[in-house]
Amino acid sequence: MLSTLAQNNAAGSAGLIGIGIVYLAIIILVVVGGWKMFVKAGQPGWAILIPFFNYYIICKMVGRPGWWVILLFIPIVSLVMLIILMNDLSKSFGRGVGTTIGLVLLTFIFIPILGFGSAEYHGPSAA
Repeated sequence: MLSTLAQNNAAGSAGLIGIGIVYLAIIILVVVGGWKMFVKAGQPGWAILIPFFNYYIICKMVGRPGWWVILLFIPIVSLVMLIILMNDLSKSFGRGVGTTIGLVLLTFIFIPILGFGSAEYHGPSAA
């Protein structure tokens, strides 16, 4: 009985380690993809690593004022602002509504697509 319990505990730990490795891989993919996306837009790639400053840089990339970052702290307004920023970001890279929807719902997939893919930065779309 005790050995079965120990086996279940070991299997559970291995599963958690596996999930942790996959999660870490996704984070690394998003950071590297975001870094490349920032560099494509002529911004410093390291800015993706600094929370909230990265949204300031995105505001600059899409042609919105930097103070919009403050609006991301207001609960319901932040959702609207995030959708607007992601729409402007997709337009700035010459993409359409499909990419906007992807950036809003599946950011961890579409940021690397913009960074590693053939999308080119065309300049601020909101200007």
